[in-house]
Amino acid sequence: MIRFASAALLALIGVAPALAQDPAAKQATLRWYGQSFFQLQDSTGQRIAIDPHAIPTFGTPRVKADFVLISHLHDDHNQPEVLDGFGDDIKKREGDIYRGVIPGKGNKQEWKQWNEKRGPIKFRTLPTFHDAQMGIQRGRNAVWIIEADGLVFCHLGDLGHDLAPEQVKAIGKVDVLMIPVGGIYTINGETAKAVVDKIKPRLYVLPMHYGVPGYDDILGPEEFLDGQKPENVKKMPETNELVIPADMKTPPAPTIVMLGWKKAEPPAKKK
Repeated sequence: MIRFASAALLALIGVAPALAQDPAAKQATLRWYGQSFFQLQDSTGQRIAIDPHAIPTFGTPRVKADFVLISHLHDDHNQPEVLDGFGDDIKKREGDIYRGVIPGKGNKQEWKQWNEKRGPIKFRTLPTFHDAQMGIQRGRNAVWIIEADGLVFCHLGDLGHDLAPEQVKAIGKVDVLMIPVGGIYTINGETAKAVVDKIKPRLYVLPMHYGVPGYDDILGPEEFLDGQKPENVKKMPETNELVIPADMKTPPAPTIVMLGWKKAEPPAKKK
């Protein structure tokens, strides 16, 4: 009787007893919009867009973002104006756009290193190259490491080479890895496997930047998927969304998730 009376008293004064706390755990949500374009939403509702593009094959999704992370300067990764609320006056939103690579003198490129915090979300960059010749072919690239809801997300951008031990150490522990696998302009499937083995993501691997029907300028994901254990691959073509509970237990091996991409309809014309 005393126990129940105490709980009732706590409720009356606005303090919930431990047993009455909401059991729902925090969770982060990743949505893929083709190529390397993701939206990460944390449990507070804050939304990050990563490498937005305007590739016609993937439709014209109305993606919302509080801020944007861009790995490098190529058009298929550097189109923040397609985001809802950015296109009308992109200059007013420059403070919400973080570019890991910026133009330098002449045709040169420079890395811009970030180690920032916005609300509860932390994010930083690791300088890498877009090719295996120290950027001579395709320039520079930035890896983004993002901490949200106690989880660490790593987006490799257009990584063009295997990672050195010091780079793997600088990335640190990763829960969810977004990795290019389509070759031609980035690492291919075999190199991507080696990178995954080095980073050792705890929960998920999300392949990106690979060819799909209607957009076959790069190779498909087959090379990366070849030889993977079937129980470690989860194909979800019916959705572009992956929900990750913050308290998710470590599985025996990370799951490779093949998301679908939803071709959204353009917004209805105003009458």
